[in-house]
Amino acid sequence: MSAPLTGRKVFLMFVAFFGVIITVNLFMAYMAVGTFPGLDVKNSYVASQSFDDDREAQSALGWDVSVSYQAGELQVAVLNDSGQPADVAKLEALVGRPTHVRDDQTPEFQQRQGVFKAPVTLGSGLWNLRLNATSLDGTPFKQRLTFEVKN
Repeated sequence: MSAPLTGRKVFLMFVAFFGVIITVNLFMAYMAVGTFPGLDVKNSYVASQSFDDDREAQSALGWDVSVSYQAGELQVAVLNDSGQPADVAKLEALVGRPTHVRDDQTPEFQQRQGVFKAPVTLGSGLWNLRLNATSLDGTPFKQRLTFEVKN
């Protein structure tokens, strides 16, 4: 025969049940905050004031950007609206995982045959390329591209 269900046992079951839930929630919150890569902009209101103008100037360039990774080399092709290599004065990029900044890299690109190439070592999985380029007339161009590496 089992012991009777008392108020003390019910209270301890209640505390144990919610204790597990609270502990898991605190752990998940800690992990979420600990792996957050940070903010894209310091002040979103200030950044929003020129957003439409920047977007129109970037769209007027007519650039189409693609990214690929093969055999330890990251390749970024920037084409104009006629499909030819675009006139890029400056190109910088940050390559990293979508979920954390631990693997972030800033590749040193060299332009060869209309394609920007840089030696980097990337593991399997999803990667983001945060591209910052400038046209010959000084128009800034920003784009985030997602690509997958299969090793």
